[in-house]
Amino acid sequence: MHSIHDHGYKWLFSSKAFVRDLILGFVPDDWLHRMDVSTLEQVPGSYITEDFQSRANDVVWRFKVAESWVYVYLLIEFQSRVDPYMALRMMVYQGLLYQELIRSKEVSPGALPPILPIVLYNGSQRWTADTDVYELIADVPGFMEHFKPHARYFLIDEQTHTDEELASQRNVVAAIFRLEQYPESMSEVLDRLHEWLVDQPELQRSIAAWIRAALRQRPEMGQDFPEVASLQELKKMMADRWEAWIQKREDKVRQESLQEGWQEGRQEGRQEGRQRGLQEGESLALQRLLAKRFGEVPVSVLEMIAQASSTQIETWLDRVLDADSLEALFRS
Repeated sequence: MHSIHDHGYKWLFSSKAFVRDLILGFVPDDWLHRMDVSTLEQVPGSYITEDFQSRANDVVWRFKVAESWVYVYLLIEFQSRVDPYMALRMMVYQGLLYQELIRSKEVSPGALPPILPIVLYNGSQRWTADTDVYELIADVPGFMEHFKPHARYFLIDEQTHTDEELASQRNVVAAIFRLEQYPESMSEVLDRLHEWLVDQPELQRSIAAWIRAALRQRPEMGQDFPEVASLQELKKMMADRWEAWIQKREDKVRQESLQEGWQEGRQEGRQEGRQRGLQEGESLALQRLLAKRFGEVPVSVLEMIAQASSTQIETWLDRVLDADSLEALFRS
């Protein structure tokens, strides 16, 4: 789904429901959570600099918060690759937004509204870029150090959220994250979205269209996806092919993990024999699969794997793709 990430997500986040749930579910700030949802409105996100060059084209919203009715402008930047200069880009975008507010006479000196810049990331690599422009500037001694600017952005990295964490929320953004990061949850997610949005057919159609477009980017799913009017229609249409695709995906993940684990195990076990190397490789493969399915693996589980026999590890490997929890996997 990553190849249509930018345009598809900007389309979804043209809905109040998505902006509201993004803030309530993923921005840890009680003050923002008191926003007046009825005041949510999208504002133009394309700004022209003084040299007439377009520099930003993002999804921008504003809303009022609490009794003070302070305006908050939300700048959302969608990103599918790690950009080491993202902090600089976000600082420039915020400056352009402030310039636009001044030009349109919507603010006065000393009353510029706060901006919450968000980077929403769904790439396969972990995000490693600095989140403050201060860290991008070389160290300087003495007086000059005081003039290094600070400008931070808030990172929402989809892959840092476990399936269980996302599933625990009644939140449309969390549901979309589950579809991207844990596609095996597709059927459950579609049922939930249908239930939550039963009185919002237009939003259902938008989500169904986004999912349909994303699936058409996968050659193994085929291109013959007719238009659908609801999430339930989409679920019925893809039921058979989805089950087959999930099985292929799980087989591929397992095979890759086994190959990686065996290779590392052989290298680490050369001095003590091929058999031990293979066992260590299976242990590493099991650890990788557990991390992919359930997130961070507890130390107690790692210790149990380290002490297990080759036969026991093979039994767990056979179970790992079918188990719905760590407890179920290791249950005797």
